[in-house]
Amino acid sequence: MAIVINIDVMMAKRKISLTELAEKVDITPANLSILKTGKAKAIRFSTLEAICRVLECQPGDIMEYSPK
Repeated sequence: MAIVINIDVMMAKRKISLTELAEKVDITPANLSILKTGKAKAIRFSTLEAICRVLECQPGDIMEYSPK
């Protein structure tokens, strides 16, 4: 996949666990894990907005395009 997900990097910078982020974003830890590992095929803008709100970042901080 050409889109790389860097949620784990932002989580480490903010010192927040997957479980804590999942609770604050109102998403299951399993679904957040799928997104974090790059296995997700899509993300809702409302979910992306909530993640960015909690992590205090921009979408470009957690997603990037990397041609292969």
